[in-house]
Order: sequence, then C-alpha cells, then structure tokens
Amino acid sequence: QVQLVESGGALAQPGGSLRLSCAASRIIFSIATVGWYRQAPGKERALVARQGRSGSTTYVDSVKGRFTISRDNAKKMVYLQMNSLKPEDTAVYYCYVDPGTGGYWGKGTLVTVSS
Repeated sequence: QVQLVESGGALAQPGGSLRLSCAASRIIFSIATVGWYRQAPGKERALVARQGRSGSTTYVDSVKGRFTISRDNAKKMVYLQMNSLKPEDTAVYYCYVDPGTGGYWGKGTLVTVSS
C-alpha cells in the first residue's frame, strides 16, 4: 500500500520560512508527478506546486517567487521550500504523488502563519 507522510508544518511568523517534506513508500517514485496542494479553512483544496518526472514545474501565481518544489528520487522525497510566508498561506498542506496509475494523497501537515 502506497504511503505518503508529510512533515514540517508549524507556526511561522509572516516573512518567515518553512520547509515541508513528504516521504513516499511503496511507489515507483522516479516516474511520478509530484505536487503540493493546500486547503485553507472554509476553502477547497487547491494546487500549490507540481513537478513532473522531467523536472518541469508549475506554481500557482500566489506563491511564485516564494515557494520552491523539489524532489529526491533516490530517497523518494518531495520538498516544498516556503519563503516570505504570508498569513494567507495558512492551510493544511497535502503531498500528492501520481506514478501514472492514479494519484495518492498524504494526510496533510498544518502550516499557520501568524504574528
């Protein structure tokens, strides 16, 4: 059974940084599309960043220049470096991995940006 486990969520101050990690297991990771989504209170889950197996990346406009998605295929890890955090970045962040046969979700990690 595929498992995705996120970590790194925390309380951060506006302007601060956090790094989220996602550990994948039981999945052919190197060919997978990976991504981070977030769900803010009262809102639907939405894409934050995505990286294809070729390395091409997509970011939602609101995080461009502040967030960076990366991956380590050997370790089966996905990362989201978040800089210049804003209160509107507060959400539960979910890791998503799709090896081409269907997507899998982690349980999420909470990021709260507040002074």
